Amino acid sequence: MNFKKIIKPIFLLLFTGFFVFTYAQKRGVQLLNTGAPNNVSFRGMCIPDDNIIWVSGSNGTVGKSVDAGKSWTWITVKNFETNDFRDIQAFDANTAIIMAVGNPAYILKTKDGGASWNVVFTKNMEGMFLDAMDFRNDKEGVCVGDPIAIGNAGRKFFFIIKTIDGGDTWEQEPLYKMPPAQAQGEGIFSASGTNIVMLNHPEFDYAFVSGGTVSNIYLIGKDGKKSKGAQIPINQGVETTGTFSLASDGKKKFYCIGGDYKLPHSTYDNFYWTKDEGKKWASPNTAP
Repeated sequence: MNFKKIIKPIFLLLFTGFFVFTYAQKRGVQLLNTGAPNNVSFRGMCIPDDNIIWVSGSNGTVGKSVDAGKSWTWITVKNFETNDFRDIQAFDANTAIIMAVGNPAYILKTKDGGASWNVVFTKNMEGMFLDAMDFRNDKEGVCVGDPIAIGNAGRKFFFIIKTIDGGDTWEQEPLYKMPPAQAQGEGIFSASGTNIVMLNHPEFDYAFVSGGTVSNIYLIGKDGKKSKGAQIPINQGVETTGTFSLASDGKKKFYCIGGDYKLPHSTYDNFYWTKDEGKKWASPNTAP
Protein backbone atom coordinates (compact mmCIF):
# COMPACT_ATOMS: atom_id res chain seq x y z
CA MET A 1 0.00 0.00 0.00
CA ASN A 2 1.16 3.48 -0.71
CA PHE A 3 0.48 6.07 2.00
CA LYS A 4 2.40 8.67 0.04
CA LYS A 5 -0.56 9.28 -2.29
CA ILE A 6 -3.80 10.85 -1.14
CA ILE A 7 -6.40 10.04 -3.76
CA LYS A 8 -9.86 11.61 -4.06
CA PRO A 9 -12.31 10.04 -3.98
CA ILE A 10 -11.07 7.82 -1.16
CA PHE A 11 -12.21 4.20 -1.18
CA LEU A 12 -12.69 2.24 2.01
CA LEU A 13 -13.19 -1.50 1.72
CA LEU A 14 -15.27 -3.40 4.22
CA PHE A 15 -13.24 -6.58 4.59
CA THR A 16 -16.32 -8.77 4.79
CA GLY A 17 -16.00 -8.63 1.02
CA PHE A 18 -19.51 -7.41 0.27
CA PHE A 19 -19.48 -3.64 0.09
CA VAL A 20 -17.30 -0.67 -0.71
CA PHE A 21 -17.81 2.77 0.77
CA THR A 22 -16.83 5.62 -1.53
CA TYR A 23 -16.37 9.14 -0.30
CA ALA A 24 -16.01 12.23 -2.41
CA GLN A 25 -15.94 15.79 -1.19
CA LYS A 26 -19.37 17.45 -1.15
CA ARG A 27 -21.05 14.18 -2.18
CA GLY A 28 -21.20 12.26 1.08
CA VAL A 29 -20.86 8.52 1.52
CA GLN A 30 -22.24 5.99 -0.93
CA LEU A 31 -22.54 2.26 -0.23
CA LEU A 32 -21.86 0.07 -3.26
CA ASN A 33 -22.51 -3.66 -3.56
CA THR A 34 -19.39 -5.24 -5.03
CA GLY A 35 -20.82 -8.69 -5.67
CA ALA A 36 -17.73 -10.25 -4.09
CA PRO A 37 -17.73 -13.97 -3.17
CA ASN A 38 -19.16 -14.37 0.32
CA ASN A 39 -16.50 -16.86 1.42
CA VAL A 40 -13.59 -14.45 0.93
CA SER A 41 -11.95 -11.96 3.29
CA PHE A 42 -9.91 -9.09 1.88
CA ARG A 43 -6.79 -7.50 3.36
CA GLY A 44 -5.00 -6.08 0.33
CA MET A 45 -6.05 -2.96 -1.56
CA CYS A 46 -4.35 -0.60 -4.00
CA ILE A 47 -5.79 2.43 -5.82
CA PRO A 48 -3.54 3.59 -8.68
CA ASP A 49 -5.91 6.38 -9.73
CA ASP A 50 -9.37 7.81 -9.07
CA ASN A 51 -11.17 5.06 -10.99
CA ILE A 52 -9.08 1.91 -10.66
CA ILE A 53 -9.25 -0.24 -7.51
CA TRP A 54 -7.58 -3.62 -6.98
CA VAL A 55 -8.17 -5.83 -3.93
CA SER A 56 -6.76 -9.21 -2.89
CA GLY A 57 -7.77 -11.78 -0.33
CA SER A 58 -8.30 -15.37 0.70
CA ASN A 59 -9.13 -18.38 -1.47
CA GLY A 60 -6.92 -17.06 -4.27
CA THR A 61 -9.24 -14.13 -4.92
CA VAL A 62 -8.45 -10.83 -6.65
CA GLY A 63 -10.96 -8.10 -7.47
CA LYS A 64 -10.76 -5.14 -9.82
CA SER A 65 -12.91 -2.11 -10.56
CA VAL A 66 -12.18 0.41 -13.32
CA ASP A 67 -15.17 2.68 -12.66
CA ALA A 68 -14.59 3.86 -9.08
CA GLY A 69 -16.20 0.81 -7.51
CA LYS A 70 -19.50 0.79 -9.41
CA SER A 71 -18.79 -2.58 -11.02
CA TRP A 72 -16.28 -5.32 -10.26
CA THR A 73 -14.50 -8.21 -11.91
CA TRP A 74 -13.69 -11.13 -9.59
CA ILE A 75 -10.81 -13.47 -10.33
CA THR A 76 -9.73 -16.74 -8.76
CA VAL A 77 -6.05 -17.17 -9.60
CA LYS A 78 -5.56 -20.55 -11.26
CA ASN A 79 -3.52 -23.07 -9.22
CA PHE A 80 -3.62 -20.72 -6.21
CA GLU A 81 -7.21 -21.30 -5.12
CA THR A 82 -6.24 -21.92 -1.48
CA ASN A 83 -3.68 -19.13 -1.12
CA ASP A 84 -4.26 -15.98 0.90
CA PHE A 85 -3.12 -12.87 -0.98
CA ARG A 86 -2.71 -10.29 1.78
CA ASP A 87 -1.08 -7.50 -0.18
CA ILE A 88 -1.41 -6.13 -3.68
CA GLN A 89 0.39 -3.42 -5.64
CA ALA A 90 -1.27 -2.13 -8.80
CA PHE A 91 0.11 0.27 -11.39
CA ASP A 92 -2.85 0.54 -13.77
CA ALA A 93 -5.85 -1.49 -14.97
CA ASN A 94 -3.60 -4.15 -16.50
CA THR A 95 -0.59 -4.48 -14.22
CA ALA A 96 -0.65 -5.71 -10.63
CA ILE A 97 1.43 -7.75 -8.18
CA ILE A 98 0.02 -9.97 -5.43
CA MET A 99 1.76 -11.46 -2.40
CA ALA A 100 0.75 -14.77 -0.81
CA VAL A 101 1.44 -15.52 2.85
CA GLY A 102 2.65 -18.85 4.18
CA ASN A 103 5.32 -21.32 3.16
CA PRO A 104 6.21 -21.56 0.35
CA ALA A 105 6.07 -17.84 -0.30
CA TYR A 106 4.73 -16.61 -3.64
CA ILE A 107 4.63 -13.31 -5.47
CA LEU A 108 2.69 -13.22 -8.75
CA LYS A 109 2.31 -10.57 -11.44
CA THR A 110 -0.26 -9.90 -14.14
CA LYS A 111 0.20 -7.69 -17.18
CA ASP A 112 -3.17 -8.40 -18.79
CA GLY A 113 -5.64 -7.23 -16.19
CA GLY A 114 -5.68 -10.47 -14.23
CA ALA A 115 -6.41 -12.85 -17.09
CA SER A 116 -3.11 -14.61 -16.44
CA TRP A 117 -0.57 -14.54 -13.62
CA ASN A 118 3.12 -15.41 -13.58
CA VAL A 119 5.09 -16.48 -10.52
CA VAL A 120 7.89 -13.92 -10.18
CA PHE A 121 9.16 -15.07 -6.77
CA THR A 122 8.87 -18.20 -4.66
CA LYS A 123 10.74 -19.40 -1.58
CA ASN A 124 10.32 -22.59 0.41
CA MET A 125 12.05 -22.20 3.75
CA GLU A 126 11.16 -23.05 7.33
CA GLY A 127 9.36 -20.13 8.94
CA MET A 128 8.85 -18.28 5.65
CA PHE A 129 5.96 -15.80 5.87
CA LEU A 130 5.81 -12.66 3.72
CA ASP A 131 3.96 -9.73 5.26
CA ALA A 132 3.93 -6.57 3.15
CA MET A 133 5.14 -4.79 0.02
CA ASP A 134 5.67 -1.19 -1.02
CA PHE A 135 6.81 0.49 -4.24
CA ARG A 136 8.57 3.81 -4.72
CA ASN A 137 7.57 3.97 -8.39
CA ASP A 138 6.74 1.50 -11.15
CA LYS A 139 10.22 -0.07 -10.94
CA GLU A 140 11.54 -0.06 -7.35
CA GLY A 141 9.80 -2.15 -4.73
CA VAL A 142 10.47 -4.01 -1.49
CA CYS A 143 8.82 -6.89 0.37
CA VAL A 144 9.38 -7.86 4.01
CA GLY A 145 8.66 -11.06 5.90
CA ASP A 146 8.82 -12.44 9.42
CA PRO A 147 12.20 -13.21 11.02
CA ILE A 148 13.71 -16.53 9.92
CA ALA A 149 16.87 -18.42 10.80
CA ILE A 150 19.60 -17.83 8.22
CA GLY A 151 22.88 -19.73 8.21
CA ASN A 152 24.51 -20.67 11.50
CA ALA A 153 24.18 -17.28 13.16
CA GLY A 154 21.82 -18.63 15.80
CA ARG A 155 19.56 -15.60 15.34
CA LYS A 156 16.52 -14.83 13.26
CA PHE A 157 16.58 -12.04 10.68
CA PHE A 158 13.72 -10.21 8.99
CA PHE A 159 13.46 -11.60 5.46
CA ILE A 160 13.62 -8.84 2.83
CA ILE A 161 13.61 -8.93 -0.97
CA LYS A 162 13.77 -6.10 -3.51
CA THR A 163 12.93 -5.50 -7.15
CA ILE A 164 14.23 -2.85 -9.54
CA ASP A 165 12.29 -3.96 -12.62
CA GLY A 166 8.69 -3.53 -11.57
CA GLY A 167 8.41 -6.86 -9.81
CA ASP A 168 9.48 -9.05 -12.72
CA THR A 169 12.40 -10.34 -10.64
CA TRP A 170 13.24 -10.17 -6.92
CA GLU A 171 16.54 -10.47 -5.08
CA GLN A 172 17.16 -11.16 -1.40
CA GLU A 173 18.81 -8.30 0.43
CA PRO A 174 22.31 -8.90 1.87
CA LEU A 175 22.32 -10.00 5.49
CA TYR A 176 23.59 -6.63 6.75
CA LYS A 177 20.36 -5.08 5.44
CA MET A 178 18.13 -7.66 7.14
CA PRO A 179 18.04 -6.67 10.83
CA PRO A 180 17.84 -9.38 13.49
CA ALA A 181 14.72 -9.68 15.62
CA GLN A 182 15.30 -8.00 18.97
CA ALA A 183 13.25 -10.48 20.98
CA GLN A 184 11.61 -13.86 20.64
CA GLY A 185 8.07 -13.31 19.47
CA GLU A 186 8.81 -10.15 17.48
CA GLY A 187 7.25 -10.23 14.03
CA ILE A 188 5.31 -8.26 11.44
CA PHE A 189 1.54 -8.14 11.12
CA SER A 190 0.41 -9.34 7.72
CA ALA A 191 -2.73 -7.25 7.93
CA SER A 192 -2.91 -4.75 5.10
CA GLY A 193 0.51 -4.26 3.55
CA THR A 194 0.90 -0.92 5.30
CA ASN A 195 3.78 -1.62 7.67
CA ILE A 196 6.60 -0.94 5.21
CA VAL A 197 7.27 2.26 3.25
CA MET A 198 9.92 3.22 0.72
CA LEU A 199 11.54 6.56 1.50
CA ASN A 200 12.92 9.62 -0.27
CA HIS A 201 15.80 10.00 2.15
CA PRO A 202 19.52 10.60 1.57
CA GLU A 203 20.54 7.75 3.89
CA PHE A 204 17.63 5.31 4.23
CA ASP A 205 16.01 3.27 1.48
CA TYR A 206 12.89 2.05 3.31
CA ALA A 207 11.44 1.56 6.79
CA PHE A 208 9.22 -1.05 8.40
CA VAL A 209 7.62 -1.67 11.79
CA SER A 210 7.17 -4.76 13.95
CA GLY A 211 4.96 -5.97 16.77
CA GLY A 212 4.37 -8.78 19.20
CA THR A 213 6.56 -9.02 22.27
CA VAL A 214 8.31 -5.81 21.18
CA SER A 215 7.50 -3.12 18.63
CA ASN A 216 10.31 -1.45 16.69
CA ILE A 217 10.84 0.73 13.67
CA TYR A 218 13.72 -0.27 11.36
CA LEU A 219 15.26 2.20 8.92
CA ILE A 220 17.31 0.34 6.32
CA GLY A 221 20.30 2.19 4.92
CA LYS A 222 21.06 2.66 1.27
CA ASP A 223 24.19 1.04 -0.14
CA GLY A 224 27.14 2.26 1.90
CA LYS A 225 24.90 3.75 4.59
CA LYS A 226 24.13 2.34 8.04
CA SER A 227 20.72 1.08 9.11
CA LYS A 228 19.21 1.85 12.47
CA GLY A 229 16.25 0.95 14.65
CA ALA A 230 14.27 2.34 17.55
CA GLN A 231 11.61 1.01 19.90
CA ILE A 232 8.13 2.46 19.48
CA PRO A 233 6.32 3.20 22.79
CA ILE A 234 3.10 1.72 21.44
CA ASN A 235 1.07 -1.03 23.15
CA GLN A 236 3.22 -4.20 22.98
CA GLY A 237 4.27 -7.26 24.93
CA VAL A 238 2.11 -10.10 23.60
CA GLU A 239 1.66 -11.55 20.13
CA THR A 240 -1.54 -9.60 19.38
CA THR A 241 -0.06 -6.17 20.12
CA GLY A 242 2.27 -3.75 18.40
CA THR A 243 2.37 -1.51 15.35
CA PHE A 244 0.12 -2.49 12.45
CA SER A 245 0.64 0.41 10.01
CA LEU A 246 3.32 2.96 9.17
CA ALA A 247 3.11 6.25 7.28
CA SER A 248 5.90 8.70 6.54
CA ASP A 249 6.68 11.96 4.81
CA GLY A 250 9.53 10.02 3.21
CA LYS A 251 12.12 11.81 5.32
CA LYS A 252 12.27 12.07 9.12
CA LYS A 253 8.61 11.96 10.15
CA PHE A 254 6.97 8.61 10.87
CA TYR A 255 3.45 7.84 12.08
CA CYS A 256 2.72 4.49 13.74
CA ILE A 257 -0.70 3.05 14.54
CA GLY A 258 -1.53 -0.25 16.19
CA GLY A 259 -2.76 -1.56 19.51
CA ASP A 260 -4.16 -5.00 20.28
CA TYR A 261 -6.22 -6.61 17.51
CA LYS A 262 -8.06 -8.74 20.07
CA LEU A 263 -9.28 -5.50 21.68
CA PRO A 264 -10.58 -3.57 18.66
CA HIS A 265 -12.34 -0.91 20.76
CA SER A 266 -9.33 -0.16 22.96
CA THR A 267 -7.45 3.08 22.32
CA TYR A 268 -4.67 2.34 24.79
CA ASP A 269 -1.28 3.50 23.45
CA ASN A 270 -2.34 2.91 19.85
CA PHE A 271 -0.84 5.89 17.99
CA TYR A 272 2.59 7.54 18.10
CA TRP A 273 4.66 9.71 15.81
CA THR A 274 8.25 10.87 15.61
CA LYS A 275 9.80 13.85 13.86
CA ASP A 276 13.40 12.72 14.31
CA GLU A 277 13.55 9.11 13.08
CA GLY A 278 12.62 7.57 16.42
CA LYS A 279 14.71 9.55 18.89
CA LYS A 280 11.62 11.07 20.50
CA TRP A 281 7.98 10.02 20.27
CA ALA A 282 4.68 11.81 20.87
CA SER A 283 1.05 10.74 21.05
CA PRO A 284 -2.20 12.73 20.67
CA ASN A 285 -4.23 13.88 23.65
CA THR A 286 -7.18 11.97 22.23
CA ALA A 287 -6.30 8.59 20.73
CA PRO A 288 -7.94 7.54 17.45
